[in-house]
Amino acid sequence: MNAGTAYLSSAAGLFVVTAIKLWALRKNPRDALLRAVTATLLVGTLVFVTAAPPNLAAINAILGIPNIAAPIVYSILTAFDGVSIVLLIHWRGNDDSRVTLRQTRLCLTTYATVMVAICALFALGDAPVERLRDLDTYYSSTPWIREMILLYLAAHSIAAVTMVVLSWRWSRQVPGTLKVGLMLIAAGAVGTFTYDLLKYTAIAARWLGHDWDSLSTHVAFYLAGFSAFLVAAGFLLPPIGQGVGSRWQAFRRFRRLQPLWLEIRPEIPPTSPPPMPWWRPVERRLMQRERDIFDAVLRLMPWFDRSTGAKVYALALADHSESRRARSEADASVLARAVIQKGCALPAVTPEHRWTVSSTEDSEDLVDMSAAMLRSPRVEVTRQATALAEHGA
Repeated sequence: MNAGTAYLSSAAGLFVVTAIKLWALRKNPRDALLRAVTATLLVGTLVFVTAAPPNLAAINAILGIPNIAAPIVYSILTAFDGVSIVLLIHWRGNDDSRVTLRQTRLCLTTYATVMVAICALFALGDAPVERLRDLDTYYSSTPWIREMILLYLAAHSIAAVTMVVLSWRWSRQVPGTLKVGLMLIAAGAVGTFTYDLLKYTAIAARWLGHDWDSLSTHVAFYLAGFSAFLVAAGFLLPPIGQGVGSRWQAFRRFRRLQPLWLEIRPEIPPTSPPPMPWWRPVERRLMQRERDIFDAVLRLMPWFDRSTGAKVYALALADHSESRRARSEADASVLARAVIQKGCALPAVTPEHRWTVSSTEDSEDLVDMSAAMLRSPRVEVTRQATALAEHGA
């Protein structure tokens, strides 16, 4: 794969992700963090598109000015540096929103000024010979063009160091995919700073009469693409990882609540919405399942028998000495008995003899009650005894 194909492939991948974020931004236009993420991805896509050698030549040809692509690419790269720092500022957040706003404005103003200066220096200079890969070294001694090159490299270096420091410090305080993402950003920023060092070295070699252009035209060129990819991946990994993790947790909870949902299913009114199909978001399916359970518990409450709950609780507590687990088994037994009795149209128990189901007060307790509904022998004994008694009656 040549350099142009590699850059354009990276641009295509980033464009797809950017389109997804733009769609999300359409629904949440006031989300400052989402705006920063989308801007970073969009500018990163433009970096890869414009920096591909075939596109450099096309930009020069379309605008009719030799090497006009250079200030354009340098400006876009400078914009990427600025929005990346802004994203880190918003990502970490601050107790005082005014501080975040002030830091954002300072960063954007500084890098916008650098972009304007890059274009002005190019306009003042003279670069008549088109150079697609070695412009930095070829014009390293040309007045104004030299200053333009050094300015963009300096801004790039400052951004790289800033991102390394911010990412590394923050990564030591957070776990999971956020930590990995920050480490990727730091690694990409280190690669970016190395890219700058290679450029500085090649330019200094030219000033001293040596030809080390390969450091700039080959090593630094490929390192730039890889570094930008690491930074983009670092910004993308935490939200993707958190989203996947959140959906996985919701799916696990949805599955673990199935025994309890199946138990109360006869109590779901025919007029209630049917269970959502599998392709609907699992968070919405979980919400529907929990709502069905809570509604059923309220409808079954008049049939909750305190003597059944107290008996199962005592037996379970004597067996494994875990009050929470014993409570879950007692609640599950009472619920299983209530479903059968209400289904047989038996009279409700009097208020003073009712058992209070407490396993619906905490999300994990609800899951424990569902597990007891499936695995507890005492729940099964209660279910069978109740069914046998009603059948005999």
